[in-house]
Amino acid sequence: MMSSSLLLYDSAFLVVAFLATVVFIPPCSGFAGAGRYHLPFVRQLSDGHFSGSNWYSVLHSTKQNENDGREELLCAAVLVPGFLTGAAEFQPLCQTLTERGLPTVAVPMPNWHWIPCLGGRSARPILERIDFTVKHLIANDGDVTKIPKFDYSLWDTWIDFRNNPGGILQVGGSSRVDDYPVVEPRGKFPPPENLPNKKVALIGHSAGGWISRVYLSTREYGGKAYCGSNYIHSLITLGTPHGDAPGPAFEGVKWINAEEVPVRALSVAGTGFKGGDWGRLTQGSYSFCCPEGSDGTGYDGDGVTPAFSSLAMPGSEQLLVEDVSHFCWSDVFGGSLFAPELTEDHKSGRAWYGTDEIVDQWASFVLDHVPQCKIRLEKIDIVV
Repeated sequence: MMSSSLLLYDSAFLVVAFLATVVFIPPCSGFAGAGRYHLPFVRQLSDGHFSGSNWYSVLHSTKQNENDGREELLCAAVLVPGFLTGAAEFQPLCQTLTERGLPTVAVPMPNWHWIPCLGGRSARPILERIDFTVKHLIANDGDVTKIPKFDYSLWDTWIDFRNNPGGILQVGGSSRVDDYPVVEPRGKFPPPENLPNKKVALIGHSAGGWISRVYLSTREYGGKAYCGSNYIHSLITLGTPHGDAPGPAFEGVKWINAEEVPVRALSVAGTGFKGGDWGRLTQGSYSFCCPEGSDGTGYDGDGVTPAFSSLAMPGSEQLLVEDVSHFCWSDVFGGSLFAPELTEDHKSGRAWYGTDEIVDQWASFVLDHVPQCKIRLEKIDIVV
């Protein structure tokens, strides 16, 4: 049996590592978390396509997810915040995407709603919020201003934290997803009165990306299958750790990696931050996301997630962008304390996933595909 001191150490390490993997708590001016492929090709966007575009590589997946005509693809998106972040921190990016022709709403939750998931516990509390937001966005025909609030109290938080299964403490008896006991998350998430046959896009950063994949699955996760592929036409993940790694925090990732993503999907990764060159947070984060025995120094990535892990979503297309950081560190309260090297680098002007020209690159994955988006772009006079 694990000693109490070792258990305490592992729990503390897990929390710190998750902070490294999925960002802190920011009011920031932007977006704050394999399979078999055809041969890769490299292309460059023309000067007239998007300003500031960089070279990047895309590996085309064998997965085809064309609209069969039975549902309408809405030009609207739900953004899933990374661990310990909430809707308020993502409002600037939602506005940026809306101005680019993709109306976007962040899952309406504050950052403290992540507390029940601390220690690698079940993600079902977050899945309930994703499901609520997606369905209400569809019911309101993609109007991002009409997502209602839901009820969730501090008492609900405590009960969920105490009962939520899995993780390093093995709440419910196991850290394995298939052995999770069925525990319904607290809170009131009233469904919409009607749900038309329409679909929206889903965007997840860091941990929000792999949790979005669980939402798409038809398999039961902790007693419930969300079947989100019935409501989602496209998925984009930014700096998400998709690769298998040891430890209870990656049990959910391992579980969802047993299947290919069932919708059109784009996994986005950044490079330019070698594990041995960017301080303890980067090296520790890479080690946390890597196979057992690695110290993280031999990997390249966005400063938090190694590139190979960000691109390891089975069945997805891939976008690799050079010299892009995981987050807007200098806009984060406490960024200089937790990630001094990354904070100084961002302050000097380094791009990250939420920088305008980088947003243009990955947002085009939806804008170029959905007919309603093309019509909207024409109306607001944006050339794609």
